[in-house]
Amino acid sequence: MIPLITESPAPEDPLSEAERSRYARHLTLPEVGPAGQRRLKASRVLCIGAGGLGSPVTMYLAAAGVGEIGIVDFDRVDFSNLQRQILHGTSDVGRLKVESARDRLAEINPEVRVTPYDTRFTPGNAATIAEPYDLIIDGTDNFATRYLSNDLAALTKKPNVYGSIHRFEGQVSVFAPHLGGPCYRCLFPEPPAPGLVPSCAEGGVLGILPGIVGAMQANEAVKLLLGLGDPLIGRLLHFDALAFRFREIKLRRDPHCAVCGDSPTLTTLQEIEFACDMTPPPLHEIDVHQLKIRLAQDTAFVLLDVREPAEIEVACLPGSVKIPLGELPARISELDPAAETIVHCKAGGRSAKALQLLLDAGFTNACHVQGGINAWSREIDPSVPLY
Repeated sequence: MIPLITESPAPEDPLSEAERSRYARHLTLPEVGPAGQRRLKASRVLCIGAGGLGSPVTMYLAAAGVGEIGIVDFDRVDFSNLQRQILHGTSDVGRLKVESARDRLAEINPEVRVTPYDTRFTPGNAATIAEPYDLIIDGTDNFATRYLSNDLAALTKKPNVYGSIHRFEGQVSVFAPHLGGPCYRCLFPEPPAPGLVPSCAEGGVLGILPGIVGAMQANEAVKLLLGLGDPLIGRLLHFDALAFRFREIKLRRDPHCAVCGDSPTLTTLQEIEFACDMTPPPLHEIDVHQLKIRLAQDTAFVLLDVREPAEIEVACLPGSVKIPLGELPARISELDPAAETIVHCKAGGRSAKALQLLLDAGFTNACHVQGGINAWSREIDPSVPLY
């Protein structure tokens, strides 16, 4: 396999004594050696996301001596991140994730340049951000950005090292049509409907799982940069943490793929933005302060909680009718279409989906709570556990 960094650094630019000491275990590998280590030093990797997957990916790439690591993330560190996002510590809560990540990676390896991008990764800035980098690491947690990362990589002929996690399962692959493999759209041509697939916040995730999956992504990135081994191009590796079982799935490029097919129909990021649009239609919503007022009034209404039973054990609003979102279509007859119904969940995503189900079923006086029970905990009653 030809390495991505095809121009080796000049021999007159040797590794320093400190670098030789730091990378000694690499230098004794015949497949890496000084030339390979200098190649890593000359490489640039862009990681989309500084969360569960971005943490092990960037930490291992920094330790390996990758010359520059770009990190895109607009979020701030929350207590709920600390269970799995090991880039960040308790003292970082409230900080921008890219700043926390920059400081942590500098502790791991001050020789590595870390370029933070405190912004959303959008069709308007994606090409500019990605332009200097040799490959893209997909550490995203939402479908819109995942499709954008894939499509940008395919259009710019950069490998896209993909990873995803959910509950106890993870996946890893390398999408690189220019190297003969498929892209993510070859598997899934269109994003799922908004709210159909639960997020990690909604469905949960084993804290150790992103460490396993992210380490495999870092492994694939280093192989690609050095031209070593057999990367996961045209193969998807599925990992079941409970059974500790790996399963490999062969992938093929779709000749009709909208991005990498024989006659692509998506050729610009503006078209991709339209094809990745996952913005749900506007729905009637209230905030937690309005909910507090309604709870204090005498007028009857139904407060519908669509979270899972395990979540309700952690925190619950009294008087709620409890029907998990996945059971709502089969149990919707338990509710009165004529009654005023206010739906809530953890953060507002599932309640919006539940509200749409109610509206489709003929409920005419229904709304959902913006920010869910977590907003209630932050803004109304701190005694309600935040999770």
